[in-house]
Amino acid sequence: MQRTFDVSAVREQFPALDRLHDGRPVVYFDGPGGSQVARPAIEAMRGYMERGGANLHGAFPTSIETEEIIASTRHAMAAFIGAEPDEIAFGANMTTLTFAISRALARGWDENSEIVVTELDHRANVDPWVLAATEKGAKTRWLPVDPETLTLDLSNLEATIDESTKLVAVGLASNAVGTINPVARIAERAREAGALVAVDAVHAAPHIPMNRDALGADILTCSAYKFFGPHVGVTAIRRGLLEELPVYRLDPAPAYIPDKLETGTQNHEGIAGVKGALDFIASLSGGDSPHERLLSAMRTIEEYEDVLAARFRAGLRDIPGVTLYAAPEGVRKTPTVAFRLEGRSPGEVCEHLAGRGYFAAGGDFYASTLAGKLGIRDDGGWVRAGLAPYNTEEEVDGFVEALEMLADGGRAAR
Repeated sequence: MQRTFDVSAVREQFPALDRLHDGRPVVYFDGPGGSQVARPAIEAMRGYMERGGANLHGAFPTSIETEEIIASTRHAMAAFIGAEPDEIAFGANMTTLTFAISRALARGWDENSEIVVTELDHRANVDPWVLAATEKGAKTRWLPVDPETLTLDLSNLEATIDESTKLVAVGLASNAVGTINPVARIAERAREAGALVAVDAVHAAPHIPMNRDALGADILTCSAYKFFGPHVGVTAIRRGLLEELPVYRLDPAPAYIPDKLETGTQNHEGIAGVKGALDFIASLSGGDSPHERLLSAMRTIEEYEDVLAARFRAGLRDIPGVTLYAAPEGVRKTPTVAFRLEGRSPGEVCEHLAGRGYFAAGGDFYASTLAGKLGIRDDGGWVRAGLAPYNTEEEVDGFVEALEMLADGGRAAR
């Protein structure tokens, strides 16, 4: 049974939903590229800057308050991810953090080392590892994607991950087609082989409950701008690994965790906004602890979005000329939908939709290996439309109707 979800109350927490484009209300289907920002996150950022910001380790109130905000956000993120506060580090974004972590880990790799990446992943969880491995003479192996099912082919998992494997990098969910990967199964094999596991949770974070340890991840990284907050990256690294991690850092900078990974002055107002975003999520449900509230809220979001996504996919399948790129029924997915319309480039489709007030994006979205496997990388990629808890059935139906207009003869509002 679906949990109670008051979408009208949720929408009131997103000021961007009041925007008009050419006199039409804007409908945001571009959440996979970055969600809209919840009011509590906006207020937290504004409040921090209005009260006066400061750098760390000062004896004066604004410095002390900044440290308190960072500590509070670490606790909230730990509850959200399923980790401990001293395992949480902040950075510019997931990509920047992954480059830093990969360079540190690679200091112990050599020509006898191997890493494993996947063909389904965003390149931010591929290239930092591959580049680091190449610089050390290490080898790269790939977990292939099945282009028919848009799922990872794990038939040779035991042979791909072996005693030479130092690290396995896998996305929790595909940012392009929404497939949720069996990360726990992959991580179990990695543990058997003695390899570390790095999970890209950027796309999954706004849609499904997460627990780093239950997934078997040593490193789990996401970005707050995908879950209703500002542009701040967050990583949760298992304490023992983080303590030993030979990070690149300035000599006077902290050598203790988690600060050792946070090079330079952090985005303090952004970190305050991350806490505001998590406060918004927690407000959607109840519970006796921050972790229980966030877990319950994410289950509520997932259930609401699943119903909406099923309606969306069904509507798109009924449009002549639409090719939907989605894993089969029974495969767990985020509410992210990738498609193409025969005779129209993704760019043309997006332009038509924007003219009707529906914002969606076209391209390969850095899932370029998958786009290449499907033969559409050099042909504009997909149209990607993603749902968020502020989207409604009426918006889904309106999007489908707008696309039907283009399929029926291109009566675009240009």
